[in-house]
Amino acid sequence: KAVKTSRRRAWVEHLRAQFNVSVAFACEVAGLSRSVFYYKHKRPSDDEVIDALLALVERHPRRGLPKLFKRLRNKGKPWNKKRVERVYNMLKLNLRRKGKRRVPTRTPEPLSAPTQHNESWSMDFMSDALSYGHRFRTLNVLDDFNRQALAIEVDTSLTSERVIRTLQQIIAWRGKPKQIRVDNGPEFTSTALEDWAMKNDIKLEFIEPGSPYQNGFVERFNRSYREEVLDLYLFESLQEVREITDEWLDIYNYERPHDSLGDMTPIGYLEAA
Repeated sequence: KAVKTSRRRAWVEHLRAQFNVSVAFACEVAGLSRSVFYYKHKRPSDDEVIDALLALVERHPRRGLPKLFKRLRNKGKPWNKKRVERVYNMLKLNLRRKGKRRVPTRTPEPLSAPTQHNESWSMDFMSDALSYGHRFRTLNVLDDFNRQALAIEVDTSLTSERVIRTLQQIIAWRGKPKQIRVDNGPEFTSTALEDWAMKNDIKLEFIEPGSPYQNGFVERFNRSYREEVLDLYLFESLQEVREITDEWLDIYNYERPHDSLGDMTPIGYLEAA
């Protein structure tokens, strides 16, 4: 069995200490090259990796190592994954994992991704509160094809007329969809929205009551928005909500890689289609 270099180096140290011989003689006896004996491993400084990781974590505190590493790659950083992981663990950036909750058995209808943009959109409502308890809502609109967030409308009240106005604003620059997948909320089942959709030849695709998983694309988007914006900040005003949301939308659409899109951004995926 071959003797390890570390053991031969220890022999050299022992010979020098016990018999006061030269390094050259001790190395010859131990069968070790003098250049190997004098070699000192110099690990490159991790300062640049640390700075880059901390900057990303400060901007995206809910992202884990895989997403952070992909962002570094997209920025052209040459560090391999083992080095980034070592620094990540050294900085103790590991996120606490939540335990999985047991859910009832379900048989959801298959949810397939469209083959082109504007083939199918999804929209849904979310709610939260300002720092002093005043409630507000958001209307989130998503293109299912490239998971692009088309709009997040924020206000204390969002009626069916407001939904229609938001959709018209999106259509003005995006073009109209063939269908929009929604749940059975009163704003979506209103006569006003039904008449508008019929007039514009847009199908309203309603999911089954109590089956949010059938609207999976926008529900997954809602989770990201909840974790990275609504749960992360203590808002003082609706204007602050809108400003932070607009900034996050640019990051989500133009910078953030998506696993379901082959680690491309929504805009990058749309441009490559």
